[in-house]
Amino acid sequence: MLLRAGDVGVLLAGGGLVVGLSVFAWGGQHGDTAVIRAAGQVVKTTSLTHAQSFSVDGPLGTTHIEIEPGRARVSADPSARQLCVKQGWLTRSGQAALCLPNQVSLEIRGRTSAYDTLGY
Repeated sequence: MLLRAGDVGVLLAGGGLVVGLSVFAWGGQHGDTAVIRAAGQVVKTTSLTHAQSFSVDGPLGTTHIEIEPGRARVSADPSARQLCVKQGWLTRSGQAALCLPNQVSLEIRGRTSAYDTLGY
């Protein structure tokens, strides 16, 4: 079974379409602002342009948040399962790390969100 020129063209066009849609759908925009909340209230909104760190108090203790140029993470949390710490570095607009037992969250914002954090 041989491939003809038209078959190769269709395969290349289909592959290019898949790659293009993948980049568009999962590329997302880099965030430029970090929003830190405690007990549902915004504690701090800061830019992701320079390194800094914050400590936020919650019902279980203190959550530590690190910010480096272009990214942010929860570096330590008193919660038992450490899910928000395991989330790692957040860089894309719409990403969030939720430390629910301690009622602290970190969200990255930009001009547009790549996806809704509730659907993530």
